[in-house]
Amino acid sequence: MSGDDVGHASPVPVGATPALFTGRRWFFPSALLHELDPDATRAGRRTRRTARDWAVDFSCFVLAVLLGATAMEALADNPHVPPGLAAVDQVIGALACAAVWLRRRWPLGLAVAMTPLSLVSDTSGGAGLIALFTLAVHRPFRNVAWVGGINVALVPLYYWVRPDADVPYLVSVPFVVVLTVAIVGWGMFVRAKRQLMVSLRDRARRAETEARLRAEQAQRLAREAIAREMHDVLAHRLTLLSVHAGALEFRPDAPPAETARAAGVIRESAHEALQDLREIIGVLRAGEPDDTGRPQPTLAALDTLVAESREAGMKAALDQRVEDPAAVPASVGRTAYRIVQEGLTNARKHAPGTEVTVTVTGAPGTGLTVRVHNPPPMGEVPHVPGSGQGLIGLTERATLAGGRLEHGHTPGGGFEVRAWLPWQ
Repeated sequence: MSGDDVGHASPVPVGATPALFTGRRWFFPSALLHELDPDATRAGRRTRRTARDWAVDFSCFVLAVLLGATAMEALADNPHVPPGLAAVDQVIGALACAAVWLRRRWPLGLAVAMTPLSLVSDTSGGAGLIALFTLAVHRPFRNVAWVGGINVALVPLYYWVRPDADVPYLVSVPFVVVLTVAIVGWGMFVRAKRQLMVSLRDRARRAETEARLRAEQAQRLAREAIAREMHDVLAHRLTLLSVHAGALEFRPDAPPAETARAAGVIRESAHEALQDLREIIGVLRAGEPDDTGRPQPTLAALDTLVAESREAGMKAALDQRVEDPAAVPASVGRTAYRIVQEGLTNARKHAPGTEVTVTVTGAPGTGLTVRVHNPPPMGEVPHVPGSGQGLIGLTERATLAGGRLEHGHTPGGGFEVRAWLPWQ
């Protein structure tokens, strides 16, 4: 038995808001962390770098310096570049490498500024590629297309003005163009991966919210059903009280013994009606008409319920250790009946062929304990679709009655629903 499709998992408290982000924050980029958990940053303040951001930014800075140093050596051996221009190139390259630390704050501005610098400076080429990669990661495709397209268009002009001394023109231009396109593609892939993660996170949040709303709806429906049942019982008691009061009114000459008996019935019915009225206060009543007037089940009806299950081909055993089931309060007996009814239904759906044991014990002052247990099913059981709200409604019903309900798997692999209800 799996509790109408929710017994296999631990119950989630209704109304509990799931944490938006439960991962290790230092392991994620600050931009992605801000998307996954907008509350992580306070309004009006920039997103702070995480430990991962510092490591990546330092690596990018070192890579830009290494590429600049390599270009500096090639620049010194290039006869087409005068020494003065080479010195200016090195200063521009140093400034470009330092600007790499600003890539997260101004990705578009840095990429645009690096475009003309890369045209006049060999040593700033590495910083320019890193800026282009950052732009592809943090900004939409239209920005990447414009800046990346301009960079690709300037490659032939760059090698025409400043040819490489060792590599032919027809080799340098295609190589740099392919390298630029590959870096842009890599950045776009990283951006798409991050967007997919954010999308999956949003879908998970929506699924958790919908599950919480379904649980709240199940509780509301359980309250409505309980309110209808209480209304029927209360109407029955008030009708009984009215009948006996009317008999006294129309028979003022009745014998004293009969008058005392009728007064006792009126007193008892009024007391029970007040008890039912206390229970119905605060419970939401359904506005639509229902089959009111139907007889309400009590604890004494469990024999009939179990017998009906046996007639349907189910193996069910009832162990009732309550000396006088009729003495159980109507609301408590009704709740116990519904718990057993739901337990038998779930066992028939999710553990067919097993023997279900229903145990009911209790006494006035100690409460009523209801237990429905079944062993694990034999063989593979086909999945049975359901609303998944059965045990949520039972838990709400038991709580409103002043008791509690627990459910879950037993050590032997079976399933058990156990409830305790107050019996004053």
